[in-house]
Amino acid sequence: MPLLELEEVGKHFGGLPAVDGVNVGVDDGEVLAIVGPNGAGKSTLLKLIVGLERPTSGTITFDGRRISGHPTHTVSRLGIAMVQQTPRVFPNMSVLENATLGAIFGSDAGGRTESEALAMGREILTIVGLGDRHGDQVANLNLHERRFLELARALAGQPRLILLDEVMAGLNDAELSASIEMVRTIRERFGITVVWVEHVMKAVMQLAERVVVLNFGRVLAEGPAETVMRDNSVVEAYLGAGDVNNA
Repeated sequence: MPLLELEEVGKHFGGLPAVDGVNVGVDDGEVLAIVGPNGAGKSTLLKLIVGLERPTSGTITFDGRRISGHPTHTVSRLGIAMVQQTPRVFPNMSVLENATLGAIFGSDAGGRTESEALAMGREILTIVGLGDRHGDQVANLNLHERRFLELARALAGQPRLILLDEVMAGLNDAELSASIEMVRTIRERFGITVVWVEHVMKAVMQLAERVVVLNFGRVLAEGPAETVMRDNSVVEAYLGAGDVNNA
């Protein structure tokens, strides 16, 4: 049984389908990439899973429990966290204070002391490359660092499933390589299932065990990255001409 299962999930805005009858299952411990052209419904799909949007139709099940339409705080307590394109951090707090919030309020926070939460925050900050910035104010971080701080806060809550929305957008080659290794470390160290919306094909090809391609809110293709990203319908809808590894 999949850890996460979407059955005929749809979301309409003003009668127009952003997500249209999506069926996807995600196994425990899997890294699944969701790709597609702009406006394909990728980010909306993540928001439906985490409770930021309510589905118009269909069912979303997590660990055997229906979560469709549940509020975000309920979904979070069940063990689902999300990192969005625009980081939602607290700029007047320190980096460590932000990360520690995840350890205090996350799905595995019950019974954790303040000192344990701080230790968890420091550990996670080191993993995401912000270990030497723990005393800094968040206002001093750039956009990419804020994204990774939000990732640290999500991880500090020890979720079973984490949703990543284009967290590698705009990185240079060195930052991208470090980020790919970071996601590998997260999965191997914590056993977290990852559902990941991404446009950076280099990262998708290196990390994703399976790829789902959305187009106009529907699943266009699904399978191993090497196979799916060379499917003619995918190339036409999303990549255009050229080598996928250079996209």
